[in-house]
Amino acid sequence: MSEFALKKNPQPQSDAVREAILAAPAFGTQFTDHMAHIRFTTEQGWHGHELIPYGPLTLDPAAAVLHYAQEIFEGMKAYRHADGSVWTFRPEKNAARLNRSAGRLALPQMVEEDFIESLRVLVQADSSWVPTPKDEQDEVSLYLRPFTISAERFLGLRPTQQADYYVIASPAGAYFSGGVKPVSIWLSQNLKRAGRGGTGFAKCGGNYAASTEAMIEAGQKGCQQVMFTDAVDGTHLEELGGMNLMLVTSDGRLITPEVSETILDGVTRRSLLDLAPSLGLTPEERPVTVEEWRTGVADGTIVEAFACGTAAVITPIGALVSEDFTVDHGDEPGEITMKLRKTLLDIQYGRAEAPEGWMVRLA
Repeated sequence: MSEFALKKNPQPQSDAVREAILAAPAFGTQFTDHMAHIRFTTEQGWHGHELIPYGPLTLDPAAAVLHYAQEIFEGMKAYRHADGSVWTFRPEKNAARLNRSAGRLALPQMVEEDFIESLRVLVQADSSWVPTPKDEQDEVSLYLRPFTISAERFLGLRPTQQADYYVIASPAGAYFSGGVKPVSIWLSQNLKRAGRGGTGFAKCGGNYAASTEAMIEAGQKGCQQVMFTDAVDGTHLEELGGMNLMLVTSDGRLITPEVSETILDGVTRRSLLDLAPSLGLTPEERPVTVEEWRTGVADGTIVEAFACGTAAVITPIGALVSEDFTVDHGDEPGEITMKLRKTLLDIQYGRAEAPEGWMVRLA
């Protein structure tokens, strides 16, 4: 693990401005005073570890990230516990996924210790930016966004020879305003997010950019999110624009599409599958079709559905909407959905004992 040089921001936000932001944190709109940075070159490897003031980046117009989208990122949170300490959730999973994404995008991989230390130095410097929950319903946190970009000044296409890794942080409230309530999901039957052999399993910007047109379509249909199917015949469920899908059955199974070349291995998804047996649920990772969901709700086999991800945690699904049919789950969150949600949040906020190694202290 390398030591980070600390270069404090000479003009941090005032206490008054910071407190105003923390009083009503939005998602991804305001940022803390610092950011972590590490540089990579093929000659020196990762070097120049530093904590620097948050601010605009200087990039050459020919930087590969601007032309070939050679970039990857992660999303995670830092949680304030009742004793004032600050923790993050299973960061080794994010480190491993960042490296899988790096391998697919021909970007340099990073040792886990440097990844976690980059989170720690940033959160320790900006610990006053971590919101304190008012009560158990208050889901405030400090959202952490590590990312790597190819900064090489070269218009040829090749594995990058120069990259920059950063971590920025943003105080965040609940992802969906108005509290926990079921959302409507639009079934995208023409637009696809990813295909076999592509980058669907990697957390890279291109995957998310490819989902935005479908999100516009969903909004026009009165839906808050979009569900993508496979690119071969459009019969199998994959994932939402930024979340994984889970279905709950009447006999206590927790079903989710298995991770593949086209589905992101979400940390929240993986954690819910790990927790399921302790809550009396049997986890199943396997191919799931649109028709199985539709007929399962009709015959009472599938009783709940929800989306899960770092930003939104667990979001109940009230309806799956398509041009031809609607799968209706009702207007109230499911009992199992909310039980899973509370279990996960209690672990993250230190209100319940976490499985060994799941929570890592940052400050």
